[in-house]
Amino acid sequence: MKRITIVAFDKFTDIDVFLAWDLFNRVRKVNSQWDVKVVGTKMYHTSVTGIRLDMQGTVELCNSADIVFFSSGPGTRKLIRDTEYLNRFKLNPKEQIICSMCSGSLILAALGILKGLSATTYPTAVKELQAFGVTVENKDLVVHGNIATAAGCLAAIDLVGHCIEKILGADIREEVIASVQPVGKGLECIY
Repeated sequence: MKRITIVAFDKFTDIDVFLAWDLFNRVRKVNSQWDVKVVGTKMYHTSVTGIRLDMQGTVELCNSADIVFFSSGPGTRKLIRDTEYLNRFKLNPKEQIICSMCSGSLILAALGILKGLSATTYPTAVKELQAFGVTVENKDLVVHGNIATAAGCLAAIDLVGHCIEKILGADIREEVIASVQPVGKGLECIY
């Protein structure tokens, strides 16, 4: 069983959680040994637009997950100064794929995961990420081994695709990504 955690928090960016959730769960169509959970520090977290999302576990599940996906949003700014929150994570980039969307990279930096690496982030978080000593690249996706950062909401497609390929291979990645590629004038729905 491969375990995937998507980290949410108060004031998360909706699309970064829901798009990743949808894409990671498309793998279940071809691999039933794939478990995806949205995790946080409370029973539910509220998105930046006011959507209340029930959590399926606590952030401690990240410590044994195969993939740890940090979402983004204004809530990251509070969390990067919360040592109690940061201390709940015991992540291992040698054993786990650890990734982030947009300002989620600030949490990776606060955890020390980006030390000595470059990364990408949303334009409004560039200076904050640089303050951690991280070189910021103007790219959709930056990968260093098991650590990956993405910027721009739709870059989640590339980021999730990267994670899927690292664990299940290029064929499964292609199948999942093809399921969201434009077909004619709309998107193909698999449900």
